[in-house]
Amino acid sequence: MQANPDYTLPDWQRAHGEPVFQGLIKQTASDFNVTEILGYELSGDGEHDFLWIEKEGENTAWVAERLASKAGVRDMDVGYSGRKDRLAVTRQWFSVRRPTGTGTDWDNFNEPGVTILKQTRHEKKLRRGAHSGNHFKIAIRGANADANAINERLELIREKGVPNYFGEQRFGRGGSNLNLANGLFTGRRLKRNKRSIALSAARSYIFNQILQFRINEDCWDKAIPGEALNLDGTGSVFVEKQIDANLQARLLSLDIHPTGVLWGSGELICRDEAAKIDATIAAQFEVLSHGLQKQKVKQARRALRLAVHDLKWELEDETLWLDFWLTSGGFATSVLREVVDHATGNNA
Repeated sequence: MQANPDYTLPDWQRAHGEPVFQGLIKQTASDFNVTEILGYELSGDGEHDFLWIEKEGENTAWVAERLASKAGVRDMDVGYSGRKDRLAVTRQWFSVRRPTGTGTDWDNFNEPGVTILKQTRHEKKLRRGAHSGNHFKIAIRGANADANAINERLELIREKGVPNYFGEQRFGRGGSNLNLANGLFTGRRLKRNKRSIALSAARSYIFNQILQFRINEDCWDKAIPGEALNLDGTGSVFVEKQIDANLQARLLSLDIHPTGVLWGSGELICRDEAAKIDATIAAQFEVLSHGLQKQKVKQARRALRLAVHDLKWELEDETLWLDFWLTSGGFATSVLREVVDHATGNNA
């Protein structure tokens, strides 16, 4: 087994060709707006305060820590569904366990860059991945490409979706989270939160490699023999022995998607050619794949394709504004990279 593998992050293969222009994102926080879509109703009563929070220039975990301190509860008593970008204007729900029946006076919560927009209550803590999606409004500056080329690319993305890659932020700066995983799998002890980051990075890296292979084989958006299919926007995965005309139509309409494995212990639920690809790619990264199995991480599936819902755009004065929403787990960078070769405006 390779003890010190090279996990240099590749420029993952695109599905729709090279980007049509170069541009800048996140020149200011207001250039990148993210609004969480919770997807279910809150009861209005229960042992948890639910806070609808707008933040700018702060990360989600830091906000959660400040909420715990204000309420006088443990950090683990604060819940949120997903981590949102720091250099952005983001709106998301947090839950905070009520330490007493009277609860916490949130009206005098005062942290720079953090605003509580709404308060309610609910009987259950907010769990990771509980939201149904995120709505994005993003400015790309310096969009000096031909408008027709931009329109054609975005029409293609609206029709066919994009590869559902995990974004580079999953792997840490320079792939540092993969080095963390390598350390864990070769005997290093990690704190709970670091262990979670390492395991997530390892699974994500193998998945991205599988997705890249299937893009190169022109089957990232098509069902192959033994395919496990995902119903868009859900965790539902099913295997069909035969891909009939009805399933083909559902694939074309982005109602269902082919999947790749999130590696771990257990048996592959896909079969035949699909299973062979998953197993072969995972075996190429044996430190990661064996480590995930040894850590008893349960195997799962992820859609290879990401539908870009309600995609709209406006090009004015060399600024392209994109407006769309993605289901939970989708990365906006997976959309952007199919359009623009982008850099972050402030080099953050």
